[in-house]
Amino acid sequence: MKLFYQIVCGPVCSPSPITTVEWYLVFTSLAIVLSQLPNLNSIAGVSLIGGATAITYCTMSWILSVSQQRPTTISYEPVAYTSLGSSLFSTLNALGIIAFAFRGHNLALEIQATMPSTFKHPAHVPMWRGAKVAYALIAMCLFPVAVGGYWAYGNMMPSGGILTALYAFHSHDIPRGLLASTFLLVVFNCLSSFQIYSMPVFDSFEAFYTGRTNRPCSVWVRSGFRVFYGFISLFISVALPFLSSLAGLLGGLTLPVTFAYPCFMWICIKKPERFSSGWYLNWGLGLLGTAFSLAFCVGGVWSIISSGMKLKFFKPPS
Repeated sequence: MKLFYQIVCGPVCSPSPITTVEWYLVFTSLAIVLSQLPNLNSIAGVSLIGGATAITYCTMSWILSVSQQRPTTISYEPVAYTSLGSSLFSTLNALGIIAFAFRGHNLALEIQATMPSTFKHPAHVPMWRGAKVAYALIAMCLFPVAVGGYWAYGNMMPSGGILTALYAFHSHDIPRGLLASTFLLVVFNCLSSFQIYSMPVFDSFEAFYTGRTNRPCSVWVRSGFRVFYGFISLFISVALPFLSSLAGLLGGLTLPVTFAYPCFMWICIKKPERFSSGWYLNWGLGLLGTAFSLAFCVGGVWSIISSGMKLKFFKPPS
């Protein structure tokens, strides 16, 4: 939002820029207004907008990057590591970041629970098809961004990623309207994502309230929960501005939701015969997913320690 504002206003806005915390507040206010929709079914249109904007801005970002002149001092030399262990841990951290980029698996069961299901037409069939299509689209978005971004910027890629690089290197080369629309699409996508990832939390709040009071959740109580959660998110954003540096660790922590828990759940629910092929398969896959999770977490922790990340509380970047 800040980059969009700077692009649209140009030099007119530079004497008195809005601070990062103020932009956090603007985004939170917009997200709270949009979060008043009651449930996951009601935000199907919002989800569609979020997916469409994600595909569009990812495609625009790498196409605009590879179509421009590359920086003259660009280099593709691989990073030199002092030991095999350093190389291994960096690879594990990178895999954790990739796992975090493919997040969304923690919502699969929440979404499936809202779908009609019968013995003849179980909900897991369309859900599995949708999951395959969704992850294929994510791969079609993210891998071209990674390959095109590395080709365009190499070792000069800034910490903010390809969008920051677009603004830093090509803000005067790309038409302002095209560049501004790319950043605006990111804003729409983030507002949509906030609703999708927050809805299970809203449902938990309402279920707790209904269970304690034994009465339905009114519109005012529902709105109060969502305003409360929105400003809790704002507080965390301001208090812990370094969370983006923990992507590899977070990816490792969330990995069991996809690669371990379903296997153990299947064993508990189906209760296959001990030492049968299904029993061995699910125990093996579950333990393998757990091992991957631990390895990615170790890589994420190593990256944090080796990079000397300074935990600056309540100091978001300017």
